Amino acid sequence: MYKNMFTQEQIEQLLINKNVVRCTPKAITYHPDFKIRAVKQYYEEGVPPTEIFIQAEFNLAIIGAKTPKGCLSRWRRTFRTKGVARLSEDKRGKKGGRPKTKNLTDKEKIEYLEAKVAYLKAENDFLAKLRVARKE
Repeated sequence: MYKNMFTQEQIEQLLINKNVVRCTPKAITYHPDFKIRAVKQYYEEGVPPTEIFIQAEFNLAIIGAKTPKGCLSRWRRTFRTKGVARLSEDKRGKKGGRPKTKNLTDKEKIEYLEAKVAYLKAENDFLAKLRVARKE
């Protein structure tokens, strides 16, 4: 997939726009209010994505002609599935993942390990029943 790489000059120009929170050579982080406003304009007024970005004073030569459509598509999906509140959050770089086991108290470690043992026992019971069922 082709990605724009922004020069320092382009980054500085993008940061002037009030709808940009931050910008790196690889990505633009848009202001949450802009995202919400863009989705509402699209749904309520029927304004095309490119026109929304032009009205917000973005230079399409810098951000790319396909960027508005892609961004609005992502934002609309988020809006439909998780609502306006999720558009306001900046989740970039904040991944879920498995729970941390470092820096736990002894009590928390015991609870974690007991839960893990119970899970493994249930898994073993299931596999034992599956083996019996195969033999029949």
